[in-house]
Amino acid sequence: MSRHPVIDSSTRLLVVAPHPDDESLAAGMLIQRTLAAGGRVDVLLLTDGDDNPWPQRWLERRLVIDAAARARWGARRRGEVAAALARLGVGPDHLHALGWHDMQVTDALRRRHASALEAFRRVLERTRPNLAVIPDLGDTHPDHGSAHVLARLALAAVGSTADVLTYMVHGIERSAQEDLLVPDADPERQATKCEAVLEHHTQMALSRKRMLRIASRPERFDRPPLAPGEGMLRLPWRPGPLARSRVRLVLADGHGVAEWLWRKAPVERAGDDWLLPLRDAPGPAFVKLTADLSTPWIYDRYGWAGQEPEPVGLVARPVG
Repeated sequence: MSRHPVIDSSTRLLVVAPHPDDESLAAGMLIQRTLAAGGRVDVLLLTDGDDNPWPQRWLERRLVIDAAARARWGARRRGEVAAALARLGVGPDHLHALGWHDMQVTDALRRRHASALEAFRRVLERTRPNLAVIPDLGDTHPDHGSAHVLARLALAAVGSTADVLTYMVHGIERSAQEDLLVPDADPERQATKCEAVLEHHTQMALSRKRMLRIASRPERFDRPPLAPGEGMLRLPWRPGPLARSRVRLVLADGHGVAEWLWRKAPVERAGDDWLLPLRDAPGPAFVKLTADLSTPWIYDRYGWAGQEPEPVGLVARPVG
């Protein structure tokens, strides 16, 4: 396999975006480059970004955000993503919007696993990507980390051989800067990307500088960790006695989702570490630690973990 994904007329790119604006921030230049080469681009949009209360309060001059207000906001953001994709050259028939609720991708994975996976599968079977760009597993936004898990499980379930690259929006990439793929430095595509980001008017109200700062930096992609579904997974967490009485482990693999309270989980002690035996499932396996607490802090304290042996296959390097 090439060190770089091939971008030409045979490229079928699928960008997985948890929220409106992720598609442009993460891959606005790669989308343009693929279309310029004669390839196909599709975007899988998981949520409508309807749980976005502070910009909504600011723009609508309201304090209480009820279900009807959230639905109206989601529809507004769905229109913005369509306008942003039009700037990038992607037509409406290539936007596949699932309409899930913002901040509930993890819930879809855990509580509605079969239907969530089937929604991914339908899009994969329709678009048949040979290059997939998905959120990074280590992204601290819970919708992003869980989108990575769902995408990897769905790709494995359909037997896809697509090259997979990951993007980081909330956090720092796992690989060193010199090992990240920086595929494009074209100033015109960069300017068009910024124009696409500006179509997300709702996000400009309170985050214009941050959004444009992200849009103006070079696009960077990492490669996903291998995550085999067999053997023992060394967990990155070391919860104390009090935490062990409260937290849960969530295992997502080719057999579905299993959950345990920590004190009932089949974990084994190995010195200061904990090991979880995996279920010999087809495809990758991922584990999450969660306290299931309601909190105004949106970012994920624990995140997802997967086995990470020495990677093989696509190696990302900066373009000189």
